[in-house]
Amino acid sequence: MKRTLVSILILTLLTCACNMPIARSPQEIAALTASAETTAAFSWTTTPTSTPAPTGTATVTLTPTLSPTETVTLTPTITPTPLPGASPTFDFPNVVVNKQAFCRYGPAQPYLPAADLYAGDQGTVRGRFSWSSWLLIKFDKLDYFCWVAPSVVDVTGDITRIKFTEPLLPGPSIYYKAPNNVVVTRNGNKVTITWDQVKMTTDKDRGYFLDLFVCQNKQYIWAPFSYPDQSSTSYTIKDEKGCSEPSGGKIYTVEKHGYSSPKTITGWPPP
Repeated sequence: MKRTLVSILILTLLTCACNMPIARSPQEIAALTASAETTAAFSWTTTPTSTPAPTGTATVTLTPTLSPTETVTLTPTITPTPLPGASPTFDFPNVVVNKQAFCRYGPAQPYLPAADLYAGDQGTVRGRFSWSSWLLIKFDKLDYFCWVAPSVVDVTGDITRIKFTEPLLPGPSIYYKAPNNVVVTRNGNKVTITWDQVKMTTDKDRGYFLDLFVCQNKQYIWAPFSYPDQSSTSYTIKDEKGCSEPSGGKIYTVEKHGYSSPKTITGWPPP
């Protein structure tokens, strides 16, 4: 096949040469022939170089760009919680002393004086007694509570909101005990209580205190009584029929530091 192509090329060249007006020598013809063979040989031996097509589809892995996630700050809703046991502050009724008087350890005149009061002294009501109208007061000038008659003070406020309370007596005495041999006798509507004397030194002697409940005019009443010294050892009180509650009471020895432990009066004769 190579020779056929060479022959065709030679014939083409010769034909062209024949048609050309310029005559060529045998040497020129030979040179052209050699050149044509060389050109043909180059075309036969040279293989075009091509870029190979991709044998497969390239897999492109895309790495996603992560956008920053917005941080949301939650604001908690705070519900107020009431404190355990919290309650509005109670406004105790106020008092001002209107005359010189005693503040006492109990809600009646027979109790020992606890302090001197003077007009203008101020305080607040802290308690009431169910068997009398006396008031338990915390005076500004004192560091303890004591009792006063309502006539001694001017009150501002509602005392009906104040709770009833029992007197708290100082004691019991470490020096003296309650009287011994307490006896009760009746003569009609009169009851007499007697007891043995308690020997006390003069500086400590404050007598005796009787905490009694009796029936008078068909009313059951509280009737406290006291003697100022140890020499009196008998007390008589009116006690009638007509009450459902039994009469009776307790007796104390009293000295300047306070009260002895009480002794219950037993054997009270019925009317």
